Amino acid sequence: MAAGRARRLLGSLWIALLLGQPGPAGAAARSGSQSLLAGSAVRTFTPFHFLVEPMDVLSVRGASVVMNCSAYCETSPKIEWKKDGTFLNLVSDDRRQLLPDGSLLINSVVHSKHNKPDEGYYQCVATVDSLGTIVSRTAKLTVAGLPRFTSQPESSSVYRGSSAILNCEVNVDLAPFVRWEQDRQPVFLDDRVFKLPSGALIISNATDMDGGLYRCIIESGGTPKYSEEAELKILPDPEVPRNLMFLRQPSSLTKVTGQSAVFPCVAVGFPTPYIRWTRNEEELITEGYGRFLVLAGGSLEIREVVEDDAGMYSCIADTGNETVEAQAELTVQVPPEFLKRPVNIYAHESMDIVFECEVTGKPTPTVKWVKNGDMVIPSDYFKIVREHNLQVLGLVKSDEGFYQCIAENDVGNAQAGAQLIILDLDVAIPTLPPTSLTSATNDHLAPATTGPLPSAPRDVVATLVSTRFIRLTWRTPASDPQGDNLTYSIFYTKEGINRERVENTSRPGEMQVTIQNLMPETVYVFRVVAQNKHGPGESSVPLKVATQPEVQLPGPAPNIRASASSPTSVTVTWETPLSGNGEIQNYKLYYMEKGQDNEQDVDVGGLSYTVNGLKKYTEYSFRVVAYNKHGPGVSTQDVVVRTLSDVPSAPPQNLTLEVRNSKSIMLQWQPPPPGTHSGQITGYKIRYRKVSRKSDVTESIGGTQLFQLIEGLERGTEYSFRVAALTVNGTGPATDWISAETFESDLDETRVPEVPSSLHVRPLVTSIVVSWTPPENQNIVVRGYAIGYGIGSPHAQTIKVDYKQRYYTIENLDPSSHYVITLKAFNNVGEGIPLYESAVTRPHSDTSEVDLFVINAPYTPVPDPSPMMPPVGVQASILSHDTIRITWADNSLPKNQKITDARYYTVRWKTNIPANTKYKTANATTLSYLVTGLKPNTLYEFSVMVTKGRRSSTWSMTAHGTTFELVPTSPPKDVTVVSKEGKPRTIIVNWQPPSEANGKITGYIIYYSTDVNAEIHDWVIEPVVGNRLTHQIQELTLDTPYYFKIQARNSKGMGPMSEAVQFRTPKAESSDKMPNDQASGSAGKGSRPVDLGPDYKPPLGGSNSPHGSPTSPLDSNMLLVIIVSVGVITIVIVVIVAVFCTRRTTSHQKKKRAACKSVNGSHKYKGNSKDVKPPDLWIHHERLELKPIDKSPDPNPIMTDTPIPRNSQDITPVDNSMDSNIHQRRNSYRAVISAHPIHSLDNPHHHFHSGSLASPTRSYLHHQVNPWPLGTSMSHSDRANSTESVRNTPSTDTMPASSSQTCADHQDPESTTGTYLANAQEEDSAQNLPTAHVRPSHPLKSFAVPAVPPAAATYDPALPSTPLLTQQAPNHPVHSVKTASIGTLGRTRPPMPVVVPSAPDVQETTRMLEDSESNYEPDELTKEMAHLEGLMKDLNAITTA
Repeated sequence: MAAGRARRLLGSLWIALLLGQPGPAGAAARSGSQSLLAGSAVRTFTPFHFLVEPMDVLSVRGASVVMNCSAYCETSPKIEWKKDGTFLNLVSDDRRQLLPDGSLLINSVVHSKHNKPDEGYYQCVATVDSLGTIVSRTAKLTVAGLPRFTSQPESSSVYRGSSAILNCEVNVDLAPFVRWEQDRQPVFLDDRVFKLPSGALIISNATDMDGGLYRCIIESGGTPKYSEEAELKILPDPEVPRNLMFLRQPSSLTKVTGQSAVFPCVAVGFPTPYIRWTRNEEELITEGYGRFLVLAGGSLEIREVVEDDAGMYSCIADTGNETVEAQAELTVQVPPEFLKRPVNIYAHESMDIVFECEVTGKPTPTVKWVKNGDMVIPSDYFKIVREHNLQVLGLVKSDEGFYQCIAENDVGNAQAGAQLIILDLDVAIPTLPPTSLTSATNDHLAPATTGPLPSAPRDVVATLVSTRFIRLTWRTPASDPQGDNLTYSIFYTKEGINRERVENTSRPGEMQVTIQNLMPETVYVFRVVAQNKHGPGESSVPLKVATQPEVQLPGPAPNIRASASSPTSVTVTWETPLSGNGEIQNYKLYYMEKGQDNEQDVDVGGLSYTVNGLKKYTEYSFRVVAYNKHGPGVSTQDVVVRTLSDVPSAPPQNLTLEVRNSKSIMLQWQPPPPGTHSGQITGYKIRYRKVSRKSDVTESIGGTQLFQLIEGLERGTEYSFRVAALTVNGTGPATDWISAETFESDLDETRVPEVPSSLHVRPLVTSIVVSWTPPENQNIVVRGYAIGYGIGSPHAQTIKVDYKQRYYTIENLDPSSHYVITLKAFNNVGEGIPLYESAVTRPHSDTSEVDLFVINAPYTPVPDPSPMMPPVGVQASILSHDTIRITWADNSLPKNQKITDARYYTVRWKTNIPANTKYKTANATTLSYLVTGLKPNTLYEFSVMVTKGRRSSTWSMTAHGTTFELVPTSPPKDVTVVSKEGKPRTIIVNWQPPSEANGKITGYIIYYSTDVNAEIHDWVIEPVVGNRLTHQIQELTLDTPYYFKIQARNSKGMGPMSEAVQFRTPKAESSDKMPNDQASGSAGKGSRPVDLGPDYKPPLGGSNSPHGSPTSPLDSNMLLVIIVSVGVITIVIVVIVAVFCTRRTTSHQKKKRAACKSVNGSHKYKGNSKDVKPPDLWIHHERLELKPIDKSPDPNPIMTDTPIPRNSQDITPVDNSMDSNIHQRRNSYRAVISAHPIHSLDNPHHHFHSGSLASPTRSYLHHQVNPWPLGTSMSHSDRANSTESVRNTPSTDTMPASSSQTCADHQDPESTTGTYLANAQEEDSAQNLPTAHVRPSHPLKSFAVPAVPPAAATYDPALPSTPLLTQQAPNHPVHSVKTASIGTLGRTRPPMPVVVPSAPDVQETTRMLEDSESNYEPDELTKEMAHLEGLMKDLNAITTA
């Protein structure tokens, strides 16, 4: 038997799945699949819905229109049409006919001024007999009117490059049918020439081609209608300033979501105005492919409008000299949309049901209900509840059918429906109770089983009768005297009406019920039915009961008014109710703060009352209820009023002072706490005085900004400040006096502070007392000290203290732990060099007392026991080339992330290039901030901290973002043109990248012409792909002046052109004439008469005459001949004199030199260097320099061949004729690497701009250039280790002092100075770094140094020589050697100078000869020549490889 029930149940489920097809809202899918659970007696829901509904149509007279409609049902539905609510008779209509799918065809639309039979609202009606009827949405058919112009184009003139507007205003319906012609030819529309939705034509950036006769045409069917012709003249631009003015301003628009909106905005003037847009005073991002697009000329197009686009839009035109602004509002309307659709319902008779329907739209939609195609009229049994829901009370069989919720507003309508099926009482409802059934009918949902049913309940009586409710009681049926498991249903109806309603008891065994919501003075008929597990039993005898007549209560009090009488009181007045229904005994006034839910009341005897004790400048709502002897009457509507404003009741928060210099102090603060403003803050009053003269107070009133710079103060004077907030009512309470002292003199804040002069630590059990003294140089601004500490590393925690502080106690440490502590002074430029110390906290057993000197630390702050949690989830969203939005979350806020207290957030950001860039900060009171004014194509890092009162968090995790690229905003620079040696018809163009590339340069375009005034499109173009900085141009005409311009490009487009550079080709193809015509636009650039190759990067300076004019070709050639001749003669003389003199050398001199060489650890290239293992020497990459070496043995013998890393593009190809010369010059160079002690490797302020490489006063490598071969790098620990190995070299300690002094006698005191490419200009870009042109000796050789001399020795090069590929003018400035230390905690290292080669002075030639004479011996000369010969072979082998 159970198996049979299971099979029937499975069969029922299968049938249900087959029959439950999806309806329009999926209602049948939800309910149909649940049907038939009680057996085949349950009818299923029938899918019946529209597949296609008619849509709004715009047509023209005489055209044909199809209104689409198609409905789905298992039985083919009958389709009919309504127009304006009336059924159409399509049988006898010649022009309108029904298509097979149900669509309506209207042939030859009729439309005239007085006869418009086809225009109107159409609705499709689908009917299935014995099932029901559904109606579609209504669709509007609009017929365009007769072609008519409201305005026509007028002749005008416009300057070339400016904008013009040609009007052609037509009716909105006709605008889509408007087109334009120029000289009777169609106008092609693009981004520069476009048509407004109104029909007007906008031409921006006008050219001569735009001149002509214009007319607009309306083509709406039939004969086109032409406007008058108007001539547009294009005038040459006089390029004189013209006033900025609008040709067309934006006008307010109303659009429906999904449509496009265009705000016209055209401005003219000279200079040409730049147009930008804001929405609600926020900058609009109009770049890229978003929905906001600025059309040429400045008009704004918004594609696919959404509801959030609504707001006030401003068009701002700016010429740089003046600005104009125009505003327009966009209103967005939204068609009705269903948030909740009605669902199919099963029910029994007498039940109450609710069809739910929730809609949204703008304007707010109205809702009406339709049953089987007919409007539902609200009554006692059909009610609209909760705004849109339909409630049907006391169901009867005729209520079955299809119910539709139709939502409608000004911009559209929509419908959604559901089916109601009423089952017989003996058929149980097959589903769990849906939400649409009322609680009174839930007991009908239990399935019935066979068995005895209860008899009728006994003694049904009404124990309480009121005007609107009745309480009934009864006894249990005679068949079941206990009645513990019985439930009861109470059926009731008005006398004479057959529609019963039902109410159920709340729990089994309950024998009373209260029937509510009855009508006064009305007779009702009640009967009670008991129900057990088998089903409902017999009904009781009907009971008639009449409700009481309505009590005569007062009506609402008219003319209620509320007015604020003070900041804390409101007076409310009203009049006597018109329907008092007897004497009014008193009134009750209810009031409540707006947005709160705790209403208060007060009894009033008269017609007015003043409520006191209210909050200042706060909105309150008031209502009045009148009372008579029967009780309270009807309440009035609420009236809302705001109390008056007053002076603020609290001072501003977080006042801070920052001493800027000796005469100014910056004040910053936060507004008073929320709730204490007592009105709109209109400004802040600042009072300040000298501490020494408290009676002399100065006042300063500022705006609503939260900062103020007080200037004009006296030097070295302490001032006190206080700030108070202002409203229109006056000044609120002020903050406490806060003091700060101006500087005695204007200190230097262009650099970071120096290292503090001392640092002392005293460890305790769980704390360490730190004390220090300020830097010795008191002329640099110190704004505070940063103390870093941690176990094993000082970077775990950082504390910043005031600049006056000299002590600090680090609390909450672990006992018996090794802490490293660092101290750095800082100012607004950055943090200075750190000082390190370490300490081990004492064990728990140590009970020694705390040092007493801590008591003398009045500035030591008490650490907050509960610091703020830093913000989390910091994200950087790139919006444009200069804007990034920062968002974050705050875990100390509630889950809804709503800020209700006075906390604020500080956002800081910086870029890492250059390294010492300062952080920029901004405060925000929301969880996001828009950072603007950034550089294009630049990586920034962001972090956030939160501050609440005196508590602040640490900085959050950093987020990174790279701004978008932008077209280059500066031209390529340093453009030079030289003639190629031996090929006078070929020239080489060299340049440097633009200083503002704004992205990766992808190429250049070289323009050249013989006419500098020619149009740019007439110039010859030479494209250069990639980032090459040189290019050859061949086959030029001899003895002809050429002009050159260069333009850079990146992924965003082309940048501006450089200034024209002139170059005259030689007169004849003569090999002995070397042209040196140089660019007129870049005076001072000398020619280079060699074949520099295609990848040559020229130095930024050249050989200039003393007066700065370019050297003539004759002078240059003559100088070269003289230098070469003198060099050859000098070498010959040096060899002869050296041989002659060395024969006279005494044995004492030989021993003296041998002793010097042995002590210094001389190392020749081919010597026995493998016997001494050189230590790894860490060279700080900011101090790497080159040193020239002569062919003689050097008194400082710690040199070896060192590979200098550089880019392949830096190796300059040369002609074969110059190979030997250059190889000889290269062989005269070896790198001498030495290091100086620096204070720290961790300090970022040791890094300098790359431009300082070629500075006349300093010679550093940019910190990002890796000076190590094979691309290797070293960590900080590596640096320290390698330095230790140098410091501990035995030769350092064993060198005799006398030997040191003797060796030093041979050194040239003036040869320690030099320059490295000293004629190069400083550049910011790392690409512009000049590099040493030295071929590496072997790729695996490192900076090998066999021994390190002591600190007392001085090292100088034997001979200065000329750097490669540079020609330095005589008398160049002498450079001093820079020093720095490697190591930590103040430990020193032996100084090792690093010197850069410089060009030899003329006066040094004689000294070179003298040194050569005194230094060479025959055996040494022979060894050195062999050494150099081997070196040249190695270099040639590497070059060949």
